[in-house]
Amino acid sequence: MKSRPLFSLIVRWLVLALGVTLAERLVGGVNCQDGLTLFLVVVLLSFFNAVLRPLLVLFTLPFIVLTMGIGLIVINALLFLLVGALVPGFEVAGFWAAFWAAVIVGLTNFAMTIVMKQPPGGGSAGGGREGRRALGRERGGDVIDV
Repeated sequence: MKSRPLFSLIVRWLVLALGVTLAERLVGGVNCQDGLTLFLVVVLLSFFNAVLRPLLVLFTLPFIVLTMGIGLIVINALLFLLVGALVPGFEVAGFWAAFWAAVIVGLTNFAMTIVMKQPPGGGSAGGGREGRRALGRERGGDVIDV
């Protein structure tokens, strides 16, 4: 299906918007003015995750290894702070607010990835990969890669 990459992007943005909204509700110090601001935050966070995050991970790899992955949350928090500084109407009070918001967004992405990976039919007979292949309905993996 040709619209699959676009659909995947929209789903990723919706999951990210859900995570940012949950972070706003649960973390004191994170405020989003309105829906347009939320849209700008999601687009900018997606862009930074695609462009800046890989570079930051590469340059801080020893730190990430030493902290057993907690450094990734620090990188996400710094990106959250950067977006808070760039988008008018989106306020992040400080590092710890950004840290906890990054944790909530990460948990939301993780939970939605698990939900979206469930096979059709909930794993019933014929619902697995072999059943789809036998019926000629093999598709690529449905994965949200956030």
